[in-house]
Amino acid sequence: MLRRSVLALAGLLCISVPAEAQKLRDKIGDLFTFGNCGEPLCLDGSINAGTGHGNHFIPAAATGNFAVISFISDAIASNASNFPVSATSSGVTFKLVGGVPVKSTASAGPIFGERAQTMGRGRFLMGANVSGIRFKTLRGVPIDNLQLNFTHEDIGNPGLGDPSFENDVINLRMSMYVDLIVTSFFVTYGLLDRVDISLAAPLVHTSFQGRSTAQIVPFGTPAFHFFGGTSAAPILRASTATFGSATGIGDIAGRIKINLSNKNSFALAVLGDARFATGDEEQLLGAGSSSFRAMAIASAQYGAFSPHINAGYLWRGGDLANNAVLANVGFDQALNEWATIAADVLTEWEVGDSKLSLPGPVTFTIPFTRTIEPTDIPSKRDNKANASLGFKFLTGGPTIVTNALIPLLRGGLQPNVVWTGGVEFNF
Repeated sequence: MLRRSVLALAGLLCISVPAEAQKLRDKIGDLFTFGNCGEPLCLDGSINAGTGHGNHFIPAAATGNFAVISFISDAIASNASNFPVSATSSGVTFKLVGGVPVKSTASAGPIFGERAQTMGRGRFLMGANVSGIRFKTLRGVPIDNLQLNFTHEDIGNPGLGDPSFENDVINLRMSMYVDLIVTSFFVTYGLLDRVDISLAAPLVHTSFQGRSTAQIVPFGTPAFHFFGGTSAAPILRASTATFGSATGIGDIAGRIKINLSNKNSFALAVLGDARFATGDEEQLLGAGSSSFRAMAIASAQYGAFSPHINAGYLWRGGDLANNAVLANVGFDQALNEWATIAADVLTEWEVGDSKLSLPGPVTFTIPFTRTIEPTDIPSKRDNKANASLGFKFLTGGPTIVTNALIPLLRGGLQPNVVWTGGVEFNF
């Protein structure tokens, strides 16, 4: 049965829905592209009019502008891969007493937190859950109402504002809608009495929609920068929209848990977790780099009440991903013979300054000193804390799982709620 289940999970690697030639990540750049230039912030009108000013806002030439666009793209790509993964062990666990398996837990276990008990040699957990995520905020700012300001390249005399057309600014209002449906298939096997190994493979569907409107704010006349028309009768406003979706394998996780102490009153374990970059980063299906987690687990049992504490460290690959300290606390409580409530607070605390950085304010010095903020997205660490509340229902066959995950901090890209429903089987 283990062999068949592993083969079934491996088979998911072959599942992929063909996507459009343009990747979802590229579609984010489309929200900054107006007309037919093909590059973000390239001004068709100025180029066609032969003024020589059409390329002055192109991000490749203006580092600050590029940083804003890159930040939004990387924030979506990295956060879209953080789907919830079920606990490594669930249901009733067993330990051998005099060669006879005896129940070591009273409840059906946590949902996203971890307890120290292992499954028991030869025992098997497999299941699947579906999570729905609609991202709502980026560092606390609603992503359906982002405001950005793009400033001119300094091409003249030192000091922004000379010549005078360097004072022109592009104001951009943008709305984005990013939705994920993550179907996770997982299996845990009791390799030894105190050693569990597990594998989790997600099938991810990501959809993206976006609209943006750009307004050129000229500093004087005649107009040097415009989307269309002429310098005498310029078109200073333009809009664009884009949408797309992709489906495929996300980042597969392999885990091992080793129990160090299995007393009912107090149990200890360590967990190793590796998440591999199997999801397509350009399609917003994965992080684009592997990550590794090491965690210490302590849990206890007082009748039907089972609290647990998890603490560890998360190492992320990639140039724009921060490592994090992990700290989780929660409990599961058997309400009766067929129902368990599970609650957790799950946190990630970034180590060091966020690598997803934004440019600072831009200062114009001529003809007078003024400052432009490039975006209303704040510069801060992307710490995360989520409250998890769910229920498990024992049916005599599969265990039914329901859960809601609610952000307590607004670091990074966040939804208002993540709902999860699933089934688990214990053998």
